[in-house]
Amino acid sequence: MRVNLLALETSTHHLSAALLQGDHCLVRSAYLANGGSERLLPWVGELLAEAGLILAQLDGIAFGAGPGAFTGLRLACGVTQGLAFGADLPVVGICTLEAVAFNAATNASAGVSAERIFACLDARMNEVYVAAYVREAADVFHCTSEPTVMPPEMVAAPEGIWHAAGDGFAAYPVLQSRFSQADTTVLPTAAAVARLAAPRFLRGEGQVAASAAPLYVRDKVALTTAERLARGGVR
Repeated sequence: MRVNLLALETSTHHLSAALLQGDHCLVRSAYLANGGSERLLPWVGELLAEAGLILAQLDGIAFGAGPGAFTGLRLACGVTQGLAFGADLPVVGICTLEAVAFNAATNASAGVSAERIFACLDARMNEVYVAAYVREAADVFHCTSEPTVMPPEMVAAPEGIWHAAGDGFAAYPVLQSRFSQADTTVLPTAAAVARLAAPRFLRGEGQVAASAAPLYVRDKVALTTAERLARGGVR
């Protein structure tokens, strides 16, 4: 069954929006060191115009729920809520680490097994977000290790063979050496969020706009000066 979905992903500096029509996906994206709120709505308008649709004709809106940058998570969630309220559309939040797993599995080079993905994103403040996923179908992933945040020194993949992916593995020397084969170019994208959300909308798992909420994992926005010095720097 075909679904038409809008997806937004702003948890990292790589912001993106996607419109999924069945198997066809239109995308807008940009790397922005700061901000990005002024890009999302114009992108949505462009994608709808290119697809020949209006917002009310969509089956739902998906967003990268987190974990990730606090401001970015609120941006995607807030825009999703506003659009969904206005058009009376259901919403689905997708974990950003699951989106990393999807992209890692989809983009894996020939000869590389990527059915078991250990995902890691840089959380700043000398920490990383990690989770583990097993691919069960093309766009269905089972989480075997729930998303969490921890210092890089504590990161260890679950027992067995895992494909490591995400920029967190390049952010700290201890992870660079411990996971030297990791694909550090993989980030969450709106296209991945849309693909992962599609089967959930088809199963009727869409929720009302008011239920949309970021997945923060941690509730601390920044370190104090004493905490930064105790960790040996200002990162």
